[in-house]
Amino acid sequence: MPVSDDKHLWVSWAQYHRSIEELVKLVHESGWKFNQVLCLARGGLRPGDIFSRIFDVPLAILSTNSYRAEAGTVQGELGIAKHITVTKGTVSGKVLLVDDLADSGVTLKRVQEHLQFNFPGVTEVKSAVIWCKACSVLRPDYYLEFLPTNPWIHQPFEEYDSMRPADVIARLKSEQEV
Repeated sequence: MPVSDDKHLWVSWAQYHRSIEELVKLVHESGWKFNQVLCLARGGLRPGDIFSRIFDVPLAILSTNSYRAEAGTVQGELGIAKHITVTKGTVSGKVLLVDDLADSGVTLKRVQEHLQFNFPGVTEVKSAVIWCKACSVLRPDYYLEFLPTNPWIHQPFEEYDSMRPADVIARLKSEQEV
């Protein structure tokens, strides 16, 4: 794995999972009680799932997307899905909004506004992310790591952004040959 510096933060799978667990600890130790996790897909899916399991609360999913071009490295216009996926009822009560990072902060800010205007049953929203960049317009309620130099975060799952089924098959084949 490359060495991290002021411009690039490289994260392994082990570091990524450990960071989610550290964020769980931070939220738990705050004493704030919530009754639902709302994760932002795609980056917040893995952390949201882990939070939902550990805190034993329902998981809701809202699809958002702003990084589309150049294999997910160029930010475009923010898209927020019209509906939130939940297995029972609707999003309500105290909601923990989970994502992987606050980059520009625009997504977290717009989703909080979306909840306020479209989900009257939501009584309180707090946000939790692993990384918060200094350039973010919104400071999440909980974040594990503040990044003053705004590096590009190379998360372990990003390798799949540029892979296609043939690439996966070729990799699996080469691993079997070893």
